[in-house]
This record gives sequence, C-alpha cells and structure tokens, in this order.
Amino acid sequence: MASVETAAEHERILREIESTDTNCIGPTLRSVYDGQEHGLFMEKLDARIRNHDREIEKMCNHHFQGFVDSITELFSTHSEGKHRLERTQLEQTCLPRAGQYRFCSIMAENIPKLRIQIRDTAMAQLRDFLESIRKHSDKIGETMGLSAARAVTVGSEVSGPAAGPPRGPPAPRVSSRSQNNRRVGSSGSLLRSRSPPVAAGLLSCVPGAQDLVDFSPVYRCLHIYTVLGLRDVFENYYRKQRRKQARLVLQPHSNMHETLEGYRRYFNQIVGFFVVEDHVLHTTQGLVNRAYVEELWELALSKIIAALRTHSSYCDDPDLVLDLKNLIVLFADTLQGYGFPVSQLFDMLLEMREQYGEILLKRWNITFRQVLDQDNYSPIPVSTEDEFRHYTSQFPLQDPELEKLPFPKKLPFSEFVPKVYCQLKEFIYACLKYSEDLHLSSTEVDDMIRKSTNLLLTRTLSHCLQYGIKKKNVGLAELVQVIINTTHLEQSCHFLEEFISNITNIPPDTVNATKLYGTSTFKDARHAAEAEIYTSLNAKIDQFLQLADYDWMAAVQGGGALTASDYLIDLIAFLKSTFSVFTNLPGKVAQTACMSACKHISTSLMQLLLDPELRQISMGALQQLNADVQECEGFARAGPVAGFQGDTLLLAFSDLRQLLDLFTQWDWSTYLADYGKPTCKYLRVNPHTALALLEKMRETSRKNNVFAQFRKTDRDRQKLIDTVIKQLRNLITQHHA
Repeated sequence: MASVETAAEHERILREIESTDTNCIGPTLRSVYDGQEHGLFMEKLDARIRNHDREIEKMCNHHFQGFVDSITELFSTHSEGKHRLERTQLEQTCLPRAGQYRFCSIMAENIPKLRIQIRDTAMAQLRDFLESIRKHSDKIGETMGLSAARAVTVGSEVSGPAAGPPRGPPAPRVSSRSQNNRRVGSSGSLLRSRSPPVAAGLLSCVPGAQDLVDFSPVYRCLHIYTVLGLRDVFENYYRKQRRKQARLVLQPHSNMHETLEGYRRYFNQIVGFFVVEDHVLHTTQGLVNRAYVEELWELALSKIIAALRTHSSYCDDPDLVLDLKNLIVLFADTLQGYGFPVSQLFDMLLEMREQYGEILLKRWNITFRQVLDQDNYSPIPVSTEDEFRHYTSQFPLQDPELEKLPFPKKLPFSEFVPKVYCQLKEFIYACLKYSEDLHLSSTEVDDMIRKSTNLLLTRTLSHCLQYGIKKKNVGLAELVQVIINTTHLEQSCHFLEEFISNITNIPPDTVNATKLYGTSTFKDARHAAEAEIYTSLNAKIDQFLQLADYDWMAAVQGGGALTASDYLIDLIAFLKSTFSVFTNLPGKVAQTACMSACKHISTSLMQLLLDPELRQISMGALQQLNADVQECEGFARAGPVAGFQGDTLLLAFSDLRQLLDLFTQWDWSTYLADYGKPTCKYLRVNPHTALALLEKMRETSRKNNVFAQFRKTDRDRQKLIDTVIKQLRNLITQHHA
C-alpha cells in the first residue's frame, strides 16, 4: 500500500503532465523515473487515462445530434440557395424590399459593375488558362505518354507473358455534381479514374490530367457565365478557342522529320490537347460534348496521318522509322486508353511497313555489296575444331565427308556465304521488330516477314550477285567460287524457312503460308556466273587467237610432221591450268565450260579460213592449220575434265577435222560420190564452205603459176581445181535449189 506522501507526489506529477507545455515536460518525466514507486505511478496514470476517455465519450454523445443537424441544414441551405439563385437575385428581390436606404441604392448601383468585374476577371483567368495549356500541351502529353508506357511495362510484368499488352493509361473521370460547389486544385482530390486496362494496383503510377493542370478557371468561368445566363456564349467561346488551338497543335514543324524528338513533340502536343478535352468532357456537364470531341478527333486523325505520310517519306534511316513506329504505337495506345478510335493509325503503320521494307532493302543492298567487295573468293581454310565450329555455327553446312577430313582443311565456300546467311537472318529480325506491337496475328507477321525476305532475295541480293559477277577484274577462279557459293546458299534456304517458323510459330507447311521462292535467286546467279565463265573463257581464248600469225602462202613442207603453232601451245597450257580448278564445280558446269571452249576454238579457226579478207590460201598453210587442230584434238582426248563419255569432246573439232582431211587428202571423189548419204565420210563438210576455201586455193594456184603456166603438172592441177569447183557448184545447185 502506497504511503500518503507517495500518492500526493504522484498526483502532483500527473497535474504537472496535464498542464505543462510539451517542451518542458522532460524534467517532470525524469522525476517519475527517479522515484521509488514507478509501477504504482503507471497504474495511477492508466486510471487517469480511462477517466479522460469516459469524459470524451460523454461529450461526443452529447454533441453528435447537433453535428448531424448542422450537416443536414447545410445541405438544405445549399439546395435552397441554389433554388433561390435560379429564381431571384439579391439585386432584383431583396434590395427593393429593404427600402430607400442609401446603402441599398449604393449596392444596387454597384452590383452590375461587380457582376461585370467578376465576369471579366473570370474570363481573364480562363484566357490565361487557355494560353497556359497551349504552351504546355506537349509537357502534359509527354507526362501522360510516359505514364502510359510505364503502366504498359509494369502491367506486362504483373500479368505475365500470357496477358496481352495494356492499351493505354486510365482516363480520368470526376464526380460532376461537386464541380460547381468546390474549387478543384492541382491535388485532384475530387477526381476518380475509370477502370484502367492494367492491374488495379498500378493506378497510382498513372497520373490524371487533374494532377498536371489546375482546371478551376474553367469551372469557375463556366459557373459564373451560367449564373449570368450566358452559358451558351461561354461554350461557343471555349470551343472556338480550342478549335484554333487544335489547328495550331496539328500543324507539324517543317523539319519534324529530321529527328525523333520532332515527332515526339508533335505527338505530345496532340496527346496533351485531347487529354485536356477528355477531362473537360467528363467534368463540366456539357461544356464540350461527345460529338464535339469526336469531330475534333476526326479532324486530327486526317491531319496526323497526312503529316506522317509526308514527313516519314523523307526518312531513309530504318532505325528512325522503327523508333517512329514505336512512338506512333505509344501515341495510339495512349489515346485509345481515353476512348479515341485509332484503327486508322494502325492502318497507316502498315503502310509505313512497306516504306520501312524499302529502306531496309536499300541498306542491305549496301551491306551485300560490301561483303562482295571484301570477299577473297577463296575457300575458307580452317586449322582447328574451334574454327570449324565457328563457321558452321554461322552457316548450316552439312557435309559428313568434310567433317571426317583431318585438320587443316578447307570449307568449300568463301567468307561470302556465312556473312550473307547471317545478314539474311539480321534482315528477318529487323522485319520482326517492326511487326511487334501492331496487334497482328502470328500468321500476318509470318506472311509479312516471308514476303519481305523474298524481296530481299529476288531483288536486292540478286542485283548484288549480278553486280559481283559482271564487275571488272572478275577472273575465272572468282566465277567458279561464285557458283560454289550460290549452290550452298540455295541449299540453305530451307533452314531460313525453319528460322522464320521458329520466331513466328507458324510451320512452313501451313496452308496458304507464303513460301520462300527466293531460292531462284541463287539459281539465276549461278546460271549467270556459268554464262559469264563461258563468256570470259572465250574472251581469253580470243586473246590467244589474236596472236595467231599464219603464213597463208606457205609452201608445202616435206619430210617430218609439223609442230603446232606457239600461240596454240600456250592456249592449250592455259586451258589445262584453268580446268584443273574446275574440279570443285557442281553438276556439269565444268564439262559444259570445256565443251564450250573447244567449240569456240574450232569455230574461230574455221572463221580464220573463211575470212572474206583472206583471198588466197596455200596447201602449206592448211598443213600448218592441220597440225594445230591435231594439238587441240590431243588436248580433248586427254580428258581435261571428268565426266565426258568416250570421244565426246572431240566432236567440237569434227567440222574442222573433216574439212582439213578433205583438202589435205584431196579426197574429192569420195566427197562428191557420197554427198547426202547418212554414212558420208565428210558428212559435216558444207559444200558452200568447201567451195569458198577451194576458190581461195585456185587464186593461189593462178598467182604462183603465172610464169609456169606452160608446165604440164601445174596446168593439170589448175584444171583439176577448176573441175572440182564446177562439180561443187552443180552439187549445190542440185541439193540446195
């Protein structure tokens, strides 16, 4: 039991705590802890607290009904006041009843002035408001756009990968009945938002327009003009001013297309404008209506799309187009979140997709040409397993026989192949980036990518390959490597099909799926390279033939066999060296090239004989030519390339061989007797050709025998030539009449 002194001390301390300023309560509390009966003091403190709680409760119960009555009276006064405002005014009803007092006349005189002053002040504040939102619409739009992007990002993280992306920020709404009664400040405490297309927990990260703009000048002016009976005047003024501002907002800067920032500012201004109008629409009971806002948006859409079509057409940077596309998607999704239809914007993005594709093709055209120019057109040497895996990871080479070979070894293609294949995949990725967020189905994305890839193959890469094949200083070895390269790239096209399917989840064998017909590009390039090989080979042969220097009046050589001309020996050596590198060529390209070369040599030698400028040929000259043809035939028999059956390659020289045999053996009786028969020994000798060559020999005989015309042997030879010429002409007349 506490002593009386202790109880008195505790009572003193409690009174001191209740009455002492909080800044000086420290010493008092210290005395509690310095005392000996700390626990007893705490019991007494608890009892004192309970006593105060009971007193507070009694006081609240006593005054509660009065508080309720006051609130009810306040609402009734508000209702009556509003009704009275609609029915009378102080000026018309109350003042006349007050009598002819001086203060009444003064009030009556000043009320109209005060009314005008209030109206003008409110209008001045509205003008300041309109000017402010005109200047800062881009800041408003920037904040709302960034908030929308943040909501989309966070929403995606919350909802998981299976959920679709949110379509914009929550649009602010307010309780309209409260707006005429209280001032709305920047805190936006009277506002509530529509349900957003993101998780409810994300509402706090998306501000409303009221958080950025103080709309009180609009509400105040609307209220005052309504009280004055001038609401229509105010509505018309507000809408007219906002239409003017809309036209300014929708007019892009002339250099908008130069930077992404120019587009961003343009979109932010428009977002800011329509966010404000959407807020006014939902908070002012008809200052603007849905039809007005929709009319403005339709106007805006047409202006926006026209501006984007014009300005985006100047762009030649695919990265800028991609950034612009992402900006338009954010812009569209933001406004769709406020209920504005944006399908036309997505339609325009699909139009821009075509332009983006063209820009990509131009960029990849430069890339492909650089790869071609930097290529060494030589098989890739690999010394280690790591090197081998490095290249096979870049390009899907499947060659079990090559894998079995020991290191060092060579890949069949040059650096051009893996580089081009990697660039094809990079192009596909670039196409995919544009297709993202356009709300397209997987099938539509797959179709767009495949069509673009086909264009890349059939147009861009095809032109680059043709450029590489046709450019100067491309030798036969380079052309051979082009054929090998394009063969491997053609074989890899089905891997590209699988690559596209993997990123779009659309199997390549799906019905109506676009196929990669770009494989024809590699076939065409290979055929062009083959043709170029034949052309280049023939041109090289012509260079050797230009060195031919026959003595067409040479005398007949007796004794041993003649040796081939020097130029022809060099030509055959060149052909042997060339065809040794043709062994890597696929298919029958090597055989075709070899046959083409032999035919070209044969045809060229025949043309030498039949040249109209060459009027005289001796038998000695024909003997030398015969020796050269024999050298060519030896080359053909040796089999310079594999794959020919028997003496097939010798057929290239058969026309020339039969013609030379006919003249060197002077076997005219056989020719004339068997002509036209299928078994004719000289079946490939045309009588016109034989006649032309024989006439050249007759001219030679005449010239040589001018002074020996009385020798019997010469006369007999001349008569024989004349007789054969006559018989040939009769033969031609009989068979070719």
